[in-house]
Amino acid sequence: MSLKVRGLCKAYGQVVVADQIEIDLPVGQCLGVIGPNGAGKSSLFHLLTGTVAADAGHIALDGRALSGLPVHRRARLGVARAFQVPQPFGNLSVFDNALAAASFAGGLRGEAAAQAASEALRRCGLEAMAHKTAGALPLLDRKRLEMAKAVASQPRLLLLDEVAGGLTEREVQQMVELVGELKQRYAVIWIEHIAHALRAVADRIMVLHFGRKLLEDSPAEVMDSAIVREIYMGVPANAAA
Repeated sequence: MSLKVRGLCKAYGQVVVADQIEIDLPVGQCLGVIGPNGAGKSSLFHLLTGTVAADAGHIALDGRALSGLPVHRRARLGVARAFQVPQPFGNLSVFDNALAAASFAGGLRGEAAAQAASEALRRCGLEAMAHKTAGALPLLDRKRLEMAKAVASQPRLLLLDEVAGGLTEREVQQMVELVGELKQRYAVIWIEHIAHALRAVADRIMVLHFGRKLLEDSPAEVMDSAIVREIYMGVPANAAA
């Protein structure tokens, strides 16, 4: 099971947000994505989920072409996204939020949907909160619910959009542990500005710059790269290690 992206391109007039992006990502691995605002990180997720149509390129998941398919078809084929800002149905229970994802994104019905929802809550540490109102959850648990909704949809590819943003350091560590557990079952792409969180989980990190892949390597190699330290972390390339 794997994601393959070849020659993915997108531009808005003269503004290029994806320039010949290529990705190979098997299940059991996490690809971290970093870059400054405007680098093309969110655009990459829009292109993978189908909310934005690519100008060129090919996307395949488990050998099945996704290019040209609408969002709901890609969701049924296993593409799921957890957003940076949690978007629960605030008046519904935690369980019903996961159930809605299993039903509408995952295409499950009846007992199968209920089982998928329960399992997703268990995996994301929310089993004890299943009957609580989603809108009353603290931030960490709302983020867990955002991820549980993605898991309930029966994904093959998990797209995580800054899920550690806004958390305390202790909560970031809990999120790192959760992502580490989830990547054992799925292919994961994680956009994140918290570098040490990515370093703890990602197998590789891809650096985007004006829509182009500037670098892709192990977390250690990327974080130690002079150009990454200078352009993205504000550390001069000639600074002492």
